[in-house]
Amino acid sequence: MRILWVKANKLLPAHSGGDIRSFHIARHLRKWHDLSFLSYYDGEPDPAYERELNNCFPGAVCMCTGKSLRRFARGLDYVLRLRKQAAYAVSRFESPKLQQKLKSWFQDNACDVAVCDFLDAAINFPENLNVPTVLFEHNVESEIWRRHAATEKNPANRLVYALEFRKMLRYEREMVRKFLHVIAVSEHDRQMMSHWVDASRISVVPTGVDVQQFRNEPTSEPYPMVMFVGAMDWEPNIDAVEYFSAEIWPAVLRRVPEARFRIVGRNPDGRVQRLASDSVEITGRVNSVVDQFREAAVVIVPLRIGGGTRLKIYEAMAAGKAVVSTAVGAEGLDVHHGSDIVLADKPEIFAEAITTFLLDVPLRRRFEQAAAELASRYDWAPVARRFSEVLEQTVEVARNRVSSKTQHGKVQATVGRNRVAIQ
Repeated sequence: MRILWVKANKLLPAHSGGDIRSFHIARHLRKWHDLSFLSYYDGEPDPAYERELNNCFPGAVCMCTGKSLRRFARGLDYVLRLRKQAAYAVSRFESPKLQQKLKSWFQDNACDVAVCDFLDAAINFPENLNVPTVLFEHNVESEIWRRHAATEKNPANRLVYALEFRKMLRYEREMVRKFLHVIAVSEHDRQMMSHWVDASRISVVPTGVDVQQFRNEPTSEPYPMVMFVGAMDWEPNIDAVEYFSAEIWPAVLRRVPEARFRIVGRNPDGRVQRLASDSVEITGRVNSVVDQFREAAVVIVPLRIGGGTRLKIYEAMAAGKAVVSTAVGAEGLDVHHGSDIVLADKPEIFAEAITTFLLDVPLRRRFEQAAAELASRYDWAPVARRFSEVLEQTVEVARNRVSSKTQHGKVQATVGRNRVAIQ
């Protein structure tokens, strides 16, 4: 099967949850199929990135759009795009150069099936999708913006989030209906999108984890380190650590004064950097997330905003770590409160769970073992195999539709000729 995979932004290095998911699924698909990877990105041409991508996906096509929007320019660009129907988070990825390239490939039937990786790439796909095309929805994007608007305290930002939510909702609903099939990452996301399109057109491919990379290895008793891992320039993660530091962390310190909170992740926003203190460490980008996990006693996911599924939970579990999360943070994952994870939406309950894990080592060990056992069932190979099955089924559905239309056309032609003869 010839697969065209289209991705906005650079795939490598794969640090964010979506990029990690895309990388592992695509690299397995390449073992079984003829996969062509198309990556388009902003800024200056990056030969090093393009070489690295070609090492992973030989024959990959890279397109540099040349756009480079710094903070002020991004604000101006937002104002100029206000009249666009698509939300800015999508419209800013619009590329006439890429649109022409994709249009040409679709006209030439250069693939058996195409994958639109993330909603932001959808804006460049042709109106006429004559090739079976699948939309890979890592999140329900409109739900993220709805939660932004619901939790934002700044009135001006809240107005912007509300506007973007309405635009994103309209656009996302339109795209989910446009593509032949949609792949969601959780049953929760599938149910949300089934309000827009028949649920039979949406399949769930669960989140995976590189079990070998994050395997649980016995270590000495860790320092009372509480850890958050994630891209620290992503608004839901920024909100999460701000909320945790203000509402939860002081209660933990009162019970365990020697505890430390480490925020691990690339490009920490200024709001994140301001959280640094004697008890809070900001690492920025690290060489090995695995090594960081091994130093943690408890991994936290205090998200209030977000969608899709959090890969970091399965990674922490595979590393044999006790995890405390909000319900939103663990949304869509096959986890079980009180058995392999603790879910807590109230600050005092969240703090109590962390404190208990830090002080009660035997209890923490039981959760660590249960977490590792759960994660071991979600290695990337079977996850990618399920993705492959969905693509193959989508191609088959498209062929059946063409065959049905052809047969219908022959019947209509026959009826037409018979009518002429009767007259």
